[in-house]
Amino acid sequence: MELQQGRRSFQHRCARTGDALHAGLVITLLIGVWYAQALEVTTGKVNFVEVLNGSSVLLPCTYSSCIGIKNLYFNWHFNDNGTKIPLCEALIPAEGIEPNVKIDHERVEFVGSSKRSNISILLHNVTFEDQGEYICFARNYKEKDRNHSATFTLFVVDKLKVVDNTLTLIIVSVLGGVIGLIVLIMVIKAVVVAVLTKVQEKNKECLVSSTGNDNTENGLPASKADTKATPKA
Repeated sequence: MELQQGRRSFQHRCARTGDALHAGLVITLLIGVWYAQALEVTTGKVNFVEVLNGSSVLLPCTYSSCIGIKNLYFNWHFNDNGTKIPLCEALIPAEGIEPNVKIDHERVEFVGSSKRSNISILLHNVTFEDQGEYICFARNYKEKDRNHSATFTLFVVDKLKVVDNTLTLIIVSVLGGVIGLIVLIMVIKAVVVAVLTKVQEKNKECLVSSTGNDNTENGLPASKADTKATPKA
């Protein structure tokens, strides 16, 4: 009796452990799906740029969400040694609806569009004081105010660096010369093969013609016709 009760208790504990594992797996999958659908903000594959003093520069930023957006709030601000300087902010009510952007900086222009999930800005008349980190921030109400941000670094110079392409040109020239030489060799080979083929064909024709002439001169073709029957005694 005690043995049966012990078995039942063990089976019950195993069942509870299995239920807990299943519940844990379900929760993990739900969390994974939620993160896969979550809002993401990016400033591109290259998140920095070097720009000439006094020129204009594009600060790129795009957002994405698998479940769509609703009342998406976004802003740009400049990180000035730990101090956040606001540049612009807006609210996108829904997908495809253009936002009414509030500009907080006189040299900032909003050039994005909600139709392209783009919230980029343009910074005009760049100065050396503008060098630093620019943060693009977004928060999606549809995802329970989940937020995400991305950083774009700006470097300001008084003269753009001239890239020395001498080595690249040398490499390209050498490769071009090698390829050209290979092509020339292949053409010469094809021509030589064609000439040798024609010469061999002519030699075969001359050989056949010469053999026919020799047989005619020796009377071989007519030997059977001219052969007379041996007279009987």
